[in-house]
Amino acid sequence: MDIERDSMEFDVVIVGGGPAGLAAAIRVKQLAAERGADIGVCVIEKGSEVGAHILSGAVMDPRALDELIPDWRDRDAPLQTAVTGDRFLFLSEGGARQVPNWMLPDCFKNHGNYIVRLGNVVRWLGQQAEALGVEIFPGFAAAEILYREDGSVKGVATGNMGVGRDGEPTDAFQPGMELHAKYTLFAEGARGHLGRQLIARFGLDAGRDPQSYGIGLKELWEIDPARSDPGLVVHTAGWPLDGGTYGGAFVYHLGDNKVAVGYVVGLNYRNPYLSPYEEFQRYKTHPAIRAFLEGGKRLAYGARAITAGGLNSLPKFTFAGGALVGCDAGFLNASRIKGSHAAIKTGMLAAEAAVEALGAGRSGDELTGYADAFRSSWLHDELYRARNFKPAMGKGLWLGTLLVGIDQVVFRGKAPFTLHTNRPDHEYLLPAAQCQPIAYPKHDGKLSFDRLSSVFISNTNHEENQPVHLTLKDASVPVNVNLARYAGPEQRYCPAGVYEFVRDDDGTDRLQINAQNCVHCKTCDIKDPTQNIVWVVPEGGGGPNYAGM
Repeated sequence: MDIERDSMEFDVVIVGGGPAGLAAAIRVKQLAAERGADIGVCVIEKGSEVGAHILSGAVMDPRALDELIPDWRDRDAPLQTAVTGDRFLFLSEGGARQVPNWMLPDCFKNHGNYIVRLGNVVRWLGQQAEALGVEIFPGFAAAEILYREDGSVKGVATGNMGVGRDGEPTDAFQPGMELHAKYTLFAEGARGHLGRQLIARFGLDAGRDPQSYGIGLKELWEIDPARSDPGLVVHTAGWPLDGGTYGGAFVYHLGDNKVAVGYVVGLNYRNPYLSPYEEFQRYKTHPAIRAFLEGGKRLAYGARAITAGGLNSLPKFTFAGGALVGCDAGFLNASRIKGSHAAIKTGMLAAEAAVEALGAGRSGDELTGYADAFRSSWLHDELYRARNFKPAMGKGLWLGTLLVGIDQVVFRGKAPFTLHTNRPDHEYLLPAAQCQPIAYPKHDGKLSFDRLSSVFISNTNHEENQPVHLTLKDASVPVNVNLARYAGPEQRYCPAGVYEFVRDDDGTDRLQINAQNCVHCKTCDIKDPTQNIVWVVPEGGGGPNYAGM
């Protein structure tokens, strides 16, 4: 469709209303006020509201927030449950062994941190940003990167609304809007749709390790008050995953008898019969975990990919006209299972570089000051100390634990060696013929649940008459390759029941894509062994609507 679009001009456009994007917006406005400058800032967010797509554990390190908004405690920020204790358990099928706290590496110690519902924190950040004059547009998905004639990033265009599944405009059609900026910051979260394009276009990952990912699944529960222990942080490793598969889990005790329980599986797993969703469901039946949840009520569910490669996989994150911030670049510290503080810090650093450039009359060039500031920051030091964690744990639970112990306890993260990851996650799957099918137990409807009931409580919704946003490069590959060679892994790695192989009346198999179920986790875009699935943005406002997850 050749459609004329209106445009708006800003000094800084930020794609994504999460911790990184909002921190960047707030910092730009803070610096503008200090300098008496008028700097126009716009944030666009594909979720129906700020925080709608935010999903995290989450234990939050307040260090970056202390720098961004030093008086956050006086502003009723929703960081209210201070960590009171840590437990780390190695699980066998029927037992649990606790690691003595004196043996825990510092990365598993959470004194001074807070158990939060990150969606609530992000909503609060949005309020702080708007109070400073930031323009926030929720419900608008950035669908296209705009470039200047010299190849620098000019801004983004939001997606057209009201396009039918056949690709033709409906009666409700509204063209997208072009947002032009002197600098555009991309803060889409892990495996950002546009961030991925920028990395490829500018070769930002040259010389870096392939990025590593995990899929994180989470439920929010209301539990028996007698089982509640506000401030308790529980991490586990081991069962139900086998010793060769990277993963772990958590139980975080919030106030008000709420518990966040979650499960992370590294997407470099090998067995195509493995289902991260089903591993999570049976995890909750372990005696040590059901002791917290039994008699409680599940309130919410969600899933999201996380970047886990750390410093070794960090791409160059600046380019002409813009930068990547937060998990769009991959700043998460996998050893601490924390990324929100890194997102806030990198948003601040990028904002400071942008304001400096604007003050010097620059526009559309590379924000080299951002990269320089990162290299001299406490965040760089933290990620350097954690650089060996994911490559070590990729070698299996027991060898990985030994290597992490040596790296973190003996050398305090400053080991004289650096481990590396050599392959992207999608290359690890073995043919189904070489693997043992996994028989998962039937859901009991009390601790374990089916996918569709889980998607229901994620409040996921999409306009059904729109183009399918889970696109295939070659429609024949799912059956001819994925099903034939790998037993159709997309029907198991998707945590929302999006992909189904169905047999038609003529006896032929086909892949059915239930795009309306998609919770925007991006796992398919990462794990598809043929890299045939490409996730693109649906209409703005669609997807999950997480209630303070």
